Amino acid sequence: MWQTWRKHRARRESLAEGLLENFPGVVMLTDAYGVILRINPGCEQHSGHPAEALLGRRITCLDVDPLHGDISHALAHCVARRQPWQGVLLCRRADGRLSHQDAVFQPLAAGTGEGLRLLVTLHDVTELRQRALHDHTLLERLQGTLSRLPGVVFQLRQDARGGLDFLYFSDGLRTLADLSSHSVMDHADALLERVHSEDREALEASLAQSAVSLEPWVLEFRIDTPGGLRWLEGRASPTRRGDGTTLWDGLLLCITSRKQEEQHTQRLVSTDMLTGVLNRRAFFDFGEAVRAHAARQGRSVPLAMLDLDHFKRINDAYGHSVGDLALQAFAMTCRDCLRPYDIFARLGGEEFVVMLVDTAPEDAWNVLDRLRAAVEAIELDVADTRLRITVSLGQAVLPPEGSLDLALSQADQALYRAKHEGRNRLAVSPGYPRVGENECQ
Repeated sequence: MWQTWRKHRARRESLAEGLLENFPGVVMLTDAYGVILRINPGCEQHSGHPAEALLGRRITCLDVDPLHGDISHALAHCVARRQPWQGVLLCRRADGRLSHQDAVFQPLAAGTGEGLRLLVTLHDVTELRQRALHDHTLLERLQGTLSRLPGVVFQLRQDARGGLDFLYFSDGLRTLADLSSHSVMDHADALLERVHSEDREALEASLAQSAVSLEPWVLEFRIDTPGGLRWLEGRASPTRRGDGTTLWDGLLLCITSRKQEEQHTQRLVSTDMLTGVLNRRAFFDFGEAVRAHAARQGRSVPLAMLDLDHFKRINDAYGHSVGDLALQAFAMTCRDCLRPYDIFARLGGEEFVVMLVDTAPEDAWNVLDRLRAAVEAIELDVADTRLRITVSLGQAVLPPEGSLDLALSQADQALYRAKHEGRNRLAVSPGYPRVGENECQ
């Protein structure tokens, strides 16, 4: 038994010596005052100090500040609390160079009559720390670059059940949407709930389509912010992960100014410059949209052609400036008599057209005749003369499967009849209801 015990002890001592000899750093045994009692032979390679030069000295000799440095604090902590201490210490090598050492101070259980011993290990992490600092500098530089971009970089994730959450947002989100990046990464709805109600369906549909096809996601949409409504353009590339989730790496751009310019340009293109109402081109664009919508619902749309009576006489008698004034007063009066969503446009000269959206054909007569009466009440003071104008109207109905051009032709024929019958009146195209005509006349 004694021989077996000696063999096991020899093996343990051999293992301990092997560990001490080959430890990739500095390992030492100190007393409670930090005096080095034993140190591994290879310490010179890692600290620059020969092992024999350190034996009997205090471990604080390795510190940049031997009296008040980090090693003194670590030693005092370990001795006072009898608990391990771990951290990174700034040490000075024998040649004066500084190094960062990952240090562990481990108190050892003392035997009877023995004082406290500390097992101290030092591992040089200078190169790792320099790489970390370099990476941190690059990351800060990247973050600064992202914050200065005219947009916001993001990463969006959709789980297998369709739930959405943002994994990353650059700092520009505060300027873009008056939201912090962290709040949106914590709760995706902080941003998604601000999407304008009319655009939410398009946003959900476009993301779902991109998730299925893995085609790039592109969408223009609006968000509500404390500063008002803003237009955003989103662009992102999707990737499918092994767990079934979809990731989009993308960019959000504020395009409010561009959309305002587009809307301004669209108004210029679609607006008659003199009267401010829709022009001929815009009427046919909007008119076709109204026709298609009504056709899907199986409804008819009443419309009318309008023509100022004896307009040429006004131009000849008072000049074109007065004629322009008469057209402007007429257009303003008609616009005031109609609902905001009714379509009213100038086709050219003194000829105008109106489409009564969501109005039953049998109710159109009353609406149009009130408009005629309002125009008859217009009075313009011109050269000490009170000028009055009237309008003739021709009404037709665009059926669900009908043609807009054909309905306009029928309304034009009715307008011709109204002028032929004496002007300042409303005539209806044959075959359509004239409900209310007798009462209005």
